[in-house]
Amino acid sequence: MDQEIDIARTIDHALLNPAATTEEIQRCCNEAWQHNFPTVCVYPSAVREATEYLYGKAPAVCTVIGFPTGATTSATKIYEAAEAVENGASELDVVINLGWLKSGFPERVNREIAEICEETGVIVKAIIETGLLTQEEKCLAIEVCLDAGVDFIKTNTGWFGGATVADVELIREMSRGQVGIKASGGIRTMESAIALIEAGAHRLGTSRGIQLIQQQEKISYPEDADA
Repeated sequence: MDQEIDIARTIDHALLNPAATTEEIQRCCNEAWQHNFPTVCVYPSAVREATEYLYGKAPAVCTVIGFPTGATTSATKIYEAAEAVENGASELDVVINLGWLKSGFPERVNREIAEICEETGVIVKAIIETGLLTQEEKCLAIEVCLDAGVDFIKTNTGWFGGATVADVELIREMSRGQVGIKASGGIRTMESAIALIEAGAHRLGTSRGIQLIQQQEKISYPEDADA
């Protein structure tokens, strides 16, 4: 295991508890800032608050669009995305419409995601929800999102299964460096985080970022080490 990997620089620090309070949102922002996480990821209703709280600080504000099902209308997603950007979000994690993909309408998925990319002009991460797709559907989803012009392809929301090394490797193989890869869902240990990064993930979506950092520090600087 490569202990030189800086996990902190990959973490999108997520707070996607619908009951999250102002105090919890601010704590999430502080944690991201103190640990040099690239972003905090919050619900759209918390974007303005997080943006104002992080003003002048490094972490960007990310939010989720069409979360967690992807089944809202295109007009709704586009409005939600535009409003989030207006409120300060600079990264959008957008759930694709899985029903369209499975029903044989990939062009609809492509059009929806492409329009969000064009209309907002910010970093767009398409969530393909690998846990609900066959291998063939995963490949189709990746192709559609690449063609739509996304910046990242994200494995999961975390609601319907978690990230796997195999899925990250598939995205890496098919994308050939065209986009970033975000692994999300079920990342609970440093070992799993490292495995996903080594497989090709550039970002990790998790609410356990602090625990992962603590695990890495415990291994790097064991308590019984010589002074």
